[in-house]
Amino acid sequence: MSNDSSAKSSKSGGGLRGVTAAESSMSKVNGEDGVLVYQGYDIHDLAENSTFEETVYLLWNGRLPNSDELDALKAEFRENYAVPAEILVFMRHFPHDANPMDVLRTCVSTLAFYDKDGQKTDIESAKHAAVKLTARFPTIVAAWERIRNGNEPVPPDPNLDIAENFLFMMRGEKPDPSEARMLDVCLILHADHGFNASTFTSRVVAGTLADMYGAVTAGIAALAGPLHGGANTAVMRALKVIGSIEKVEPWLDDMLANKRKVMGIGHAVYKTEDPRATWLRRFSEKMGGVTGETKWFEMSQELEKLMKEKKGLNPNVDFYSASTYYMMGIPLDLFTPIFGISRISGWTGHILEQYAENKLIRPRAEYVGKWDQKWVPVEER
Repeated sequence: MSNDSSAKSSKSGGGLRGVTAAESSMSKVNGEDGVLVYQGYDIHDLAENSTFEETVYLLWNGRLPNSDELDALKAEFRENYAVPAEILVFMRHFPHDANPMDVLRTCVSTLAFYDKDGQKTDIESAKHAAVKLTARFPTIVAAWERIRNGNEPVPPDPNLDIAENFLFMMRGEKPDPSEARMLDVCLILHADHGFNASTFTSRVVAGTLADMYGAVTAGIAALAGPLHGGANTAVMRALKVIGSIEKVEPWLDDMLANKRKVMGIGHAVYKTEDPRATWLRRFSEKMGGVTGETKWFEMSQELEKLMKEKKGLNPNVDFYSASTYYMMGIPLDLFTPIFGISRISGWTGHILEQYAENKLIRPRAEYVGKWDQKWVPVEER
């Protein structure tokens, strides 16, 4: 293939879609059949049987842990739940209206100051940094929710797993076990998804041999964009604007007539149902039953049905996660940080994979600018 035809092939995909950038064993997305696999395991098998901690081990090591290995990883996480006291002091000086993703990005970057081996990129040091980051993401997000509302942060409980501990630190009381399990599965579902924007960003940064903290900070910045991690927040805002099931179709018809995007519907890769949406639909319905606020699930279901009829599009992972999180009492602007609490497992796994056989990621750009321009003195322009 000539350079010209190669460039046209890449350009035609738009945003590098369909372009293979590297090899990875982390996850496989089969958009035609609606299949998502982590290190060889189907996402439905993991959601049914695994825990988030087990899934993290799988992503980092390429296999499921035995009981001793799982206990050891959980012990490492629990030993590292607490953030340095200086971080909490720092957070108390932030404006209370600061975006939680900006807070998370800033605190993660600052954590590098308190890890003496944090700049090392050998696998052992990098994995230790990955443990600290995975353990501390929930603590930072929960602490910010407390601080910005004038409350003291709740110290992490070393007897709780990551999902249950996050809800405990955010609320100040232990959650119902079934609710904690739902969040645990949500974390599994969001853990990795191929070379999505934030993961690819993290790998590009890691490819320069920047440290784990720098690469993860870049991933957070990418996730914060509304076209990536902010979609579920936009879904819930739309549902609140609609207000009732009777208003779903008029609202949708207006959106379509004005060629406006309906967030949470359709996916760049999946041509059938996103397998993660299958689980989140169940959770939204279950949370509606628990809270008595069934209208959010009913409105979502109606919107899904109409979009399938009118546009042939299916919901993605963001669509039902919105109402699920909302009915858990999670503020809308924490939806994306919770995505980060999960996706840190995938980012760090990809960064470790990048470090293991590193090559600088340096693609070419097709130049489309002008040629043969001649210098003209400034007074003659």
